[in-house]
Amino acid sequence: MSGYAADFASVYDALMPRDYRERADYLLRVFARHGETNPKSLLDLGCGTGSLTRLLAERGIEMTGVDASADMLSRARQNDEAGAVLWVCQPLEELDLYGTAAGAVATYDVLNHLATEDRLAAFFARLQWFLDPGGLFVFDVNTPYKHRVVLADNTFVYDTPQAYCVWQNTPLLPRGGVRISLDFFLPQPGGGYRRAHEQFCERAYTRRQLCAAASPAFRLLAVYNDKTFDPPSPTSERLVYVMQKIKKDGME
Repeated sequence: MSGYAADFASVYDALMPRDYRERADYLLRVFARHGETNPKSLLDLGCGTGSLTRLLAERGIEMTGVDASADMLSRARQNDEAGAVLWVCQPLEELDLYGTAAGAVATYDVLNHLATEDRLAAFFARLQWFLDPGGLFVFDVNTPYKHRVVLADNTFVYDTPQAYCVWQNTPLLPRGGVRISLDFFLPQPGGGYRRAHEQFCERAYTRRQLCAAASPAFRLLAVYNDKTFDPPSPTSERLVYVMQKIKKDGME
């Protein structure tokens, strides 16, 4: 999630869904369902301000949080008073870590931010080197339905004590995706507001595209409707994918 600057980092958690604890619990249930009841170490890819990363660390997991935004990681480090997490500032498609982890997660549409198939494939090609053989990668993505119907060319307004935010979407045709423009109005100590701006692109990928980008290093185990073990539906807005790193000898 590169490019997120200090102003966005300062209000990110206020604008995000407040379901970090629920999502942490769900992720661990997904790992358990696929044979990894107590993962000893996990990568949190595109970790942002690290709220989810810290919750997983509190459960006794050795966590590494990776994000391309130095400002996001600065917030993450400030909030990690126990120093329980290793924070790494890197673009995901240039991932370069010391050693491997038992598994990895990427939540809140991180992979949608890799807005070309080349970037997506480059990410999977790097990730394979930093997971143990047979390690699970659990990630969620916004669906093509959400991009086409929910985001589309719509505008959303969020009013919180930390910021007033206007979210505007511009579809990117014909190749797909959406350009997201965020205007923040940040309350100032002396009164009034200061305006800040953030812009980035997302791309919605089909199952076929995700599997093609992950091949040949990963195999698909399951796809679930968000925070459930239900199968996807035509109107699913967020899907959870479970992939497994294939062992070098091809054995499962």
